[in-house]
Amino acid sequence: MTTDTYFEELAAALRTAGVTEEQIASTVADLRAHLAETGSGAEEEFGPAAAFAAQLGGLAPSPGEPAEEAESWTWTADLFNDRRMLAVHGDQGWEVESLDSLGRFVCRRAPGVALRWEYRREVIRGHRREQVLAELSPEGWELCGEWLVYGYFKRPKAASAGRAGALGTLPATPAKWLFLSRRGKVLLGAWVLMVGGASLTLGLPGYTIVLMGVAGAASALVTAKLETAKGRRR
Repeated sequence: MTTDTYFEELAAALRTAGVTEEQIASTVADLRAHLAETGSGAEEEFGPAAAFAAQLGGLAPSPGEPAEEAESWTWTADLFNDRRMLAVHGDQGWEVESLDSLGRFVCRRAPGVALRWEYRREVIRGHRREQVLAELSPEGWELCGEWLVYGYFKRPKAASAGRAGALGTLPATPAKWLFLSRRGKVLLGAWVLMVGGASLTLGLPGYTIVLMGVAGAASALVTAKLETAKGRRR
């Protein structure tokens, strides 16, 4: 069976189970990417298409129930505040899917099936990368984004908290997108003064983030060096 045929059968089985076309397309894309990385055949890796679809279908809404749209939210914080805010937002059911080119956390949350998430930040530059991945993967940690010399890892809180990892009522999506610590605000303010002070217009979020990123890059490298030297994984 060719890879294309396998995924056609998988898509048909998922469609019959009531999975939306958007979910099917996303699932197939993820699975194809996985095969591209491993070099394995589809049936060899996942088993028969129908049986695999039955396993995947357990995550889909039951037939007859309306599909709920997942919420998306993008936010950022400085390196002095990111772990605290990840803990806060993870407890509200926000799952980090990636970090964008500006270092912002791109998150999603599915109403009705949201879980609490826990996060950790590690220095993964150079030889530490493989070491950290090897240590964290068996504990259920998944790399969800990278920024400068840091890697951000996530796992469902149920892995460590059991039933407490489930989330009932979902808090409203935060109105803010920028979360700066006091030190971060001082760094940003100092940089603004250096490049023009009051004459600058900081109305554009993207420009604000660029300024913050430049101001924080040096501190990130220093912080990473200290974390590595002390042998701490945070």
